[in-house]
Amino acid sequence: MLIALSHIQRLYRSDEVETTALLDIHLGIEAGEFVAIMGPSGCGKSTLLNILGTIDRPTSGSYQFGGQELTALGEAALAAFRRENLGYVFQSFNLIDELTIEENIELALIYRRMPKAERRRRVAHAMDHVGIAHRARHYPSQLSGGQQQRAAIARAIVGEPRLILADEPTGNLDTENGAQVMDILQRLNDEGATIVMVTHSPSHADLAKRRVDMLDGQVVISVRNAI
Repeated sequence: MLIALSHIQRLYRSDEVETTALLDIHLGIEAGEFVAIMGPSGCGKSTLLNILGTIDRPTSGSYQFGGQELTALGEAALAAFRRENLGYVFQSFNLIDELTIEENIELALIYRRMPKAERRRRVAHAMDHVGIAHRARHYPSQLSGGQQQRAAIARAIVGEPRLILADEPTGNLDTENGAQVMDILQRLNDEGATIVMVTHSPSHADLAKRRVDMLDGQVVISVRNAI
């Protein structure tokens, strides 16, 4: 089991008001799975993804990743964990406008202090993998939305993460570009990548191997898709 969540709760307190974002979440994810998380706005999808990505901490409960308990780690250890294990794909791309596409993709490897030759090899491979090698020296503003999301996926996979987290990766794309992004994610999963994706699209959720439905901060159903 790559991921094991047990009794996860997330409470937010403001003055005298307490809001429950996640309530007693139990979720296991095996290495190599492609899991789509669905549910209405405000149901806790993004909070759950943020906890999986250690961007947020649970109020209580256990989060084990590869057998390691993450809730006990300090901020520096969590930052190191993210650099070594996680890749992120966001709805809004989150590319740095002042950097070229290859520089955007390379940045995470620079933070890991990887030798330049290895960085260049990995960046070239990631760009080729998602079909944007011909845009390497362009800036984000010179790319279409679909191309920017391809670049964001290349940035997510360049570090060879154990888990890819995708938050509405097709939310800002038209139907054709959304389908192309889903094709890339499916191909990555077929090659062994573990992916957890939040989506509002039932048709895209059906392309994952498993769908998890949430409501009011709880997992209400987890079903395997017939692909």
